[in-house]
Amino acid sequence: MIKDHVYTLSTAVSWPESLLALLFGLLIGSFLNVCIHRWPRGRSVVRPRSHCVRCRKMIAWYDNIPVLSFLLLRGRCRHCGKRISLRYPAVELLTGGVFLYFVQTLGPTLAAAKMCVLGAILIALVFSDLEKRILPDELTLGGALIGIAFAVFVPLQDDTSLGLFWMIGLNLTGRILWLSQAAIGALLPAFFLWSGGWIYLKVRHREGLGLGDVKLMVLVGAFLGLQLTLTTLLVGSLAGSVISMLYVWIAKKDAATYQLPFGTFLGLAALVIAMAGRV
Repeated sequence: MIKDHVYTLSTAVSWPESLLALLFGLLIGSFLNVCIHRWPRGRSVVRPRSHCVRCRKMIAWYDNIPVLSFLLLRGRCRHCGKRISLRYPAVELLTGGVFLYFVQTLGPTLAAAKMCVLGAILIALVFSDLEKRILPDELTLGGALIGIAFAVFVPLQDDTSLGLFWMIGLNLTGRILWLSQAAIGALLPAFFLWSGGWIYLKVRHREGLGLGDVKLMVLVGAFLGLQLTLTTLLVGSLAGSVISMLYVWIAKKDAATYQLPFGTFLGLAALVIAMAGRV
């Protein structure tokens, strides 16, 4: 039932725990900015140290404090004076808000940690796809492995996969069931999406879907299970189609050559559904 997939506000979370969740989210958001800039370009996120992408000067620790440094520097590099992209504080604030939300709703639990990890990965993928039309394997496939690992400890509330197992005569329990639910959630929606892309290629004789989008669905399914991932696929596809058509019409783009950031819509849909559902 739909009401089974709604979070309830946890009254057991103290303000220090909420503050820690927010601060930790801001810090993770700062690291995500490094991933968003470097992984699509094939660069290491470890070396070199954080630097201005314009003048290449190293950024001191006091100029690298999430959000605060951006405000103090008035959005400009201390060395060259070039503008710092608004993406940096946006990612930090969004990640901090997502961490705060999940800790507030699920409490300081392993389930909250799982959803915070998913939220952080999805935020990085959304902005990476927006900027470079690339969904790095480090985030999609690496994130899917993390989702499978979480399934060992955090059970999914997924009636759809339970019904599917019942139909094919599988009677699974315990951690085997949890892992199977994560696996079917990762594979089946991704297969549906890949099949749609294959049919489009055969009919239109040009690619309309990247494998990165398929890998993104593997990630989402590993964390959310079959039911919420199918919902993500439906919502993301509808939103992507409608918004992209409006954008092409308003901006007078060529619909035949415009490259839709489909992963952005799928990622945002997954994030919204994860925050609205219970997993």
